[in-house]
Amino acid sequence: MEIRKVSNKFLSELENIKRYSNNTIKSYGIDLEDFAAYCINYNRFEIGSINEKFIKSYLGELSLQGLNKRSISRKLATIRSLFKYSFQHDFIDINPSITIHNPKTSRELPEILSTDTFLAACKEADLNDSNPELVKIIFELLYGCAIRVSELCALKRGDVDLSGQTLKVFGKGNKNRIVPIGNKSIEIIKNYLLKRGNLNGKEPLIITSTGKEIYPRYVYRIINKYLSAVSDINKKSPHILRHSAATHMLDNGADLRAVKEILGHENLSTTQIYTHVSIERLKSTYKKSHPKS
Repeated sequence: MEIRKVSNKFLSELENIKRYSNNTIKSYGIDLEDFAAYCINYNRFEIGSINEKFIKSYLGELSLQGLNKRSISRKLATIRSLFKYSFQHDFIDINPSITIHNPKTSRELPEILSTDTFLAACKEADLNDSNPELVKIIFELLYGCAIRVSELCALKRGDVDLSGQTLKVFGKGNKNRIVPIGNKSIEIIKNYLLKRGNLNGKEPLIITSTGKEIYPRYVYRIINKYLSAVSDINKKSPHILRHSAATHMLDNGADLRAVKEILGHENLSTTQIYTHVSIERLKSTYKKSHPKS
């Protein structure tokens, strides 16, 4: 079968059967189109004509183009998924990707904010923003509940249980999870909802200053603006609040598995990166303060 036809069938399964998110399907689609274009350029129109050596030549070409190892690993994961699907549906007799290993990478530790920096950003918004309640609820939920920006934008009024102090989050893989809300976050949510007035459960929890549903780029601009005013870290994105929350929980003795559930990670290994961040912070403190360091 022609490679683009197989790719389209594969993407359709991800969307309609496995119910992957739109962003994930879009990323898969870009990776598959890049690979298909490379195959067709070398007259490999049929998926059955592609072998292990050819896939490795594609990965080599990506490296020559300057793509970093992490991005190459991601593209290889997409190709593996395509060939696994093709093998399962008898489009190919042998899976040529099964023995190809990821390029070795050193995992970068995420940057994080200090608690003082987080509070300074909120104070900056309180003093200078025309709608401080909006900014504070965005900061507070991203950090206080350690949720993703996509999860924040999807929240409805009915997802917040003020009396039970919990938040229902619609996460990756169309999975729901319940996240606890702290007293400080509850206070900020209540203040924001007072300004919004009575809402039914299906209405968006947070809207822009012009009354529209918030969206990731809008949230990014707000976070970037107020982090830029108080911090010189390289990445000033919403996701850094999630990184910071996870690290601060572990710094203060939280159980790793509990943090995994709060973050909505599929695998514990994904959460373990934050233990390394905590250890590095301990080392840094030791070097700065211990007389024997």
